[in-house]
Amino acid sequence: MIDLYYWTTPNGHKITMFLEEAGLEYRIIPINIGKGDQFQPDFLKIAPNNRIPAIVDQKPADGGAPIPMFESGAILQYLAEKTGKFLSADLRKRWETLQWLFWQMGGLGPMAGQNHHFSGYAPEKIPYAIDRYVNETARLYRVLNTQLEGRDFIAGDYSIADMASYPWVVPYERQGQKLEDFPNLKRWFEAIAARPATKRAYELAATINTPKPMTDEEKKVLFNQR
Repeated sequence: MIDLYYWTTPNGHKITMFLEEAGLEYRIIPINIGKGDQFQPDFLKIAPNNRIPAIVDQKPADGGAPIPMFESGAILQYLAEKTGKFLSADLRKRWETLQWLFWQMGGLGPMAGQNHHFSGYAPEKIPYAIDRYVNETARLYRVLNTQLEGRDFIAGDYSIADMASYPWVVPYERQGQKLEDFPNLKRWFEAIAARPATKRAYELAATINTPKPMTDEEKKVLFNQR
């Protein structure tokens, strides 16, 4: 049993996508980040960076005490190694996948996140910041589009690299992007969207939280912490 501390964000979707693909038994503990659940002491014991997602593996492979885990990329790698799925045992394929997982964690996610913030949430519209992150998002889309030339998925077979990246492309319109400008990425995106596990993950999200405009109070909780 995997306990998943989750909210309906791109990083949260990564983990439900994996769990649905792998068929692992799990239960969701919602962490409403707009209400500040991520700052509760019990959650901070699992995720000291006060960010979702986090997991607790109640039955780790070594048979020992439950293992808590935070950081979505680490969680994906942990679950892949636990199940033997979506991360090849072949040395070269494995490290190609991990390179692209880290690319998402260090590039696509943070840059698209800043894109969302300055384009949609910042109280002051700063043209330089908006242009900076919209352009950087486009550059990263182009990198991914090039990688997908002649291959179905990022590292060949469907893997945790794809699960990490896909949720950050879902809000492409908010990011000022057009998938038609990136034909390989568009094909990849549509293929993942059509997977039954992806559909189940996003249908589950809709039962937990209905997207709506963020209130001023929620913005204070999310953006004014030190």
